[in-house]
Amino acid sequence: MSEPKYAGFLPGKHAIEAYGQGGFRFGGMSHKGSILALPSGISAWAAQTPGEIDVATLAPIFQEPKGTIEHLLIGTGEALVPLPAALRQALRDAGIVAEPMTTSAAANTYSILLREDRLVAAALLAVP
Repeated sequence: MSEPKYAGFLPGKHAIEAYGQGGFRFGGMSHKGSILALPSGISAWAAQTPGEIDVATLAPIFQEPKGTIEHLLIGTGEALVPLPAALRQALRDAGIVAEPMTTSAAANTYSILLREDRLVAAALLAVP
């Protein structure tokens, strides 16, 4: 029997079970490419490089109900890449503290904070 494949959106909150080889495992499923892990569910994310992380690619974050995300962990790939000031400000204006870090650190931290029932979301670039 083959493992179930992720079809673009998995409702609900799910810890990241594994990452690497260009994708992620969560909810017993797998996905190749970057993901957004939001309170409403996990979905595919079009961003592939740190330069593509901006207000437009993070639009789903801003569409979540106000007050459901306090911390946004942003996995910027294999290296930490600072966020542009304008993006930090837009998130701050929405009441969200953005924390860029490597994807591995962000995926691990997200799962820990999720287990602690914190108001957290993650934007994770896929890593090899």
